[in-house]
Amino acid sequence: MKNNIKYSILELATVSQGTTVKETLNNTLALAQVAEENGYERYWFAEHHNSDTVASSATAVLIGYVAENTKRIRVGSGGVMLPNHSPLIVAEQFGTLAQLYPNRIDLGLGRATGTDTATAQAIRSDSFKAAHSFPEEIKKIQTYFSPANRSSKVRVSMAEGTDVPIYILGSSTDSAHLAAKKGLPYAFASHFASTHLYNALRIYEQEFQSSEFLSAPYTIAGINIIMADTNEEAEKIFTSLIGMFYGMMTGNMQTVQPPSEMTEEWRQIFNHPSVHQMLRFSFVGDKKTVKKQIIAFLDDTNVDELIAVSTMYATEDRIKSAQLFAEVMKEINVNSRA
Repeated sequence: MKNNIKYSILELATVSQGTTVKETLNNTLALAQVAEENGYERYWFAEHHNSDTVASSATAVLIGYVAENTKRIRVGSGGVMLPNHSPLIVAEQFGTLAQLYPNRIDLGLGRATGTDTATAQAIRSDSFKAAHSFPEEIKKIQTYFSPANRSSKVRVSMAEGTDVPIYILGSSTDSAHLAAKKGLPYAFASHFASTHLYNALRIYEQEFQSSEFLSAPYTIAGINIIMADTNEEAEKIFTSLIGMFYGMMTGNMQTVQPPSEMTEEWRQIFNHPSVHQMLRFSFVGDKKTVKKQIIAFLDDTNVDELIAVSTMYATEDRIKSAQLFAEVMKEINVNSRA
């Protein structure tokens, strides 16, 4: 395990039953402010479309909303799903954000569309082609951010020379090869795609080529964090997330439902091979329980940073969990330096 592991939040702005989108987005800001107070490194928004459950569609808008109402914490995308967007427009949006909030904006880029095929076509008619051109699309964005582009015919003047680190996001080994080749930091979506985590990290570490952007490999792993004062309370809260993933599997997606007691039926659903595989890296419990799980995960993966997803029904539970997780990470970091 490395020293001084950073810890962050990946936000989907999930809509709970009986909660409006506006209330959800306001609650998202409240969580971001708590994260800033508790030493979190960054607060990223994931891009999704055509969903009643997830309200993080307009990523750049939400980044601006949170950055405007916080002071220190880095805010960014986890990520912008690049097949949906023109590289020039992405550079304009994030260059503008960088001008408004210097040295606080991150640009995480993903190859997927974050939605179904029909919606992807509605967003961008050539999204399938763009997905296959992912490396070239990244290069275009890097060009627009480069000071050397000032002499080019096509420019994004507000982006040129700004400090907006680019991260490669992935859920397979393909992204690991790409991030290593480009010498960029790598974030793996192990909070739902656990199968290839260890192979992807190994490939990235072995193949990494230093670049002007990064001299040594830097890895971030996504995990689900559900913490409460007791294990029983955390397990109860966890049923909302289990239910959401089960709904995804069965084609019965709903807003996030209220939690219920962790019954044997819920345990059977969680232990279904498909659900359990997606939620494999879910750390649920009180501080003592989760701290032990996190230390084991860090020893196994040797990642530089953890980015926590906290899908819960109640905002107060999310805030409590974020505070407890920060306490765990501070304790782990103190002990690692001892």
